[in-house]
Amino acid sequence: MEGFLDCGEGHVVHFLPSDPIVRARDDPSYREVLNRGDLNVPDGMSVAWALRLRGVRTERLAGADAMRRLATWGRDRGIRHYLYGGRPVVVEALAEWFRRAGAEVAGTEAPPFRPTSDEELRDAAERIRAAGTDLVWVGLGTPRQDVVAGRLRDLGAAPVLLCVGAAFDFVSGARRRAPRWMQAAGLEWAFRLAAEPRRLWRRYLLGGPRFVGAVTRDLLGRRR
Repeated sequence: MEGFLDCGEGHVVHFLPSDPIVRARDDPSYREVLNRGDLNVPDGMSVAWALRLRGVRTERLAGADAMRRLATWGRDRGIRHYLYGGRPVVVEALAEWFRRAGAEVAGTEAPPFRPTSDEELRDAAERIRAAGTDLVWVGLGTPRQDVVAGRLRDLGAAPVLLCVGAAFDFVSGARRRAPRWMQAAGLEWAFRLAAEPRRLWRRYLLGGPRFVGAVTRDLLGRRR
């Protein structure tokens, strides 16, 4: 973050569980969006395990954990946070959490749940820039948040934009997160599926096996 903030250019950080990676394998345009990310972080134990199997030394860092850590890290540095996404009640609760943590909130926005026009993005970029923002937290869900963050970066909205999805709900308290032991065991998906089966069954029951199969094929292909 220090390097990004000192650089003078915009940067996008994607927090990636398995679902957006599966999407990116099927969608070249979305894959290009993720590959243009300045930092792609494994947000999910399955992704961290897959990377380790390929020889990459890494740990999982969930978007919610990064949000908590960077709120504390930026407190004494005067870092200004902008919250872009979520339902109005959620984004306001999240802003209050930042304030209680001693962090500066530059602004909040809860855009409507529909595609964002170019004019709307230009206006949002101007508001974010005018607020003296350092870090923009984007919580619009995959894949929309990744696309929007890339466009805001190109418009010069802020030095760093972080795509964190459900972190808005978890950190604000709108949704309960899985216990630590389930997170460490790679079972957070099961907790979320049990909490929201109608919304998430396709992502986990269909997407999860596809991710495992793709990783297996990649590993077998490398060995050949």
